[in-house]
Amino acid sequence: MKNTLQAAVIALIFVPMVGAAQDFGAGLRAYQAGNYDAALKEWKPLAEKGDGIAQTGLGLMYRTGRGVPLDEVEAVRWYRLAAEQGYVSAQSSLGLMYRYGRGVPQDHEEAARWYTLAAEQGDVNAQASLGIIYETGSGVPQDHEEAARWYKLAAEQGDAKAQASLGIIYETGSGVPQDYEEAVRWYRLAAEQGNATAQAGLGFMLRNGSGVAQDNEEATRLFRLAAEQGSAIAQTSLGQMYHFIEKDIVSAHMWYAIGSINGFTSAGQYRDDIAADMSAAEISEAQTRAKACMASNYKSCD
Repeated sequence: MKNTLQAAVIALIFVPMVGAAQDFGAGLRAYQAGNYDAALKEWKPLAEKGDGIAQTGLGLMYRTGRGVPLDEVEAVRWYRLAAEQGYVSAQSSLGLMYRYGRGVPQDHEEAARWYTLAAEQGDVNAQASLGIIYETGSGVPQDHEEAARWYKLAAEQGDAKAQASLGIIYETGSGVPQDYEEAVRWYRLAAEQGNATAQAGLGFMLRNGSGVAQDNEEATRLFRLAAEQGSAIAQTSLGQMYHFIEKDIVSAHMWYAIGSINGFTSAGQYRDDIAADMSAAEISEAQTRAKACMASNYKSCD
C-alpha cells in the first residue's frame, strides 16, 4: 500500500534521495517553513507526472489556500488522483470532502466508501470518522457494534475523540457489553489528552463511584477542566458540585448561569432554584463573576 504524507516525511529523513524524491523533499521543507510558493513549484510538476504524495500535498494546498487560491474543487481533483492510486491520506481527505460537501456535492455513501478504504489501511482519522458514521447511520446502515469496532481501532492509536466516544459506548453499553471500568479506562486516556467530553464523563464516573472509587474532589477538578473549555454540561455539573458538595451557592449560581447561557437547558432551572435561597447581594456577585468568567474565556472565574 502507498505511504501517507507523514510516512513520506520519515522516509525523506532516513533514506538517501535522488531525482523526483529530492524535489519532493525540497517542497516539503519549503512547505514546513511556510514558503508555499516554493513548495508549489516543487510539487506541481511531480503531481502532474502522477506522484501520489505530491498530488496529496497539492490537494492540501488548494483546500487550505496556501500558496494557491483556495479552491476546494481543485483540491478534490488532486485528492482523487492520489486516492485512486491507493494513497491513504488522500482517501481519508476525500472522505472528508464528501462528508461535508466541500468541493463536491455532499454524499455520505461516497464519504463512507473513501473513509473505509483509508481506515482499512490504518488511517486513524478515517477510523474515528467511520465510528461516527456507523453510530449515526450516515451513508451506511446504523450499526453500533461496527461503530464500536472502528472507534476502538482509532482509540488504540491514541485518538482522544475516539477514546472519549469509546468511554461513552462502554458506559451506556451501546454496541458492547456495558462495562463501567472499561469506560473509566478510556475516559481517563482521553481526559489526560485534554478532551473535554472525556473529562466530563470521567467526572461523572468519579462523582457516582461507577467503575471507580468515588472521589468528589477529583470529579470537581475534572468538571472544572472541561468547564473551562466551554462544555455546558461540565459547567452545570460543576455548579452542582459547588451547590451540594462545597455548599458555595454563589459559585454554584455562577456556573449554573454559564451552563444555561451555553445551552444546557436544565441549568437555567437550577440557577433559578438556588436563587430563591440567595440574597440580592449574593445574586449580584454571582452575576458579576459569571460575566467576568465568560469575558475572560474561563480564565478568571474565581
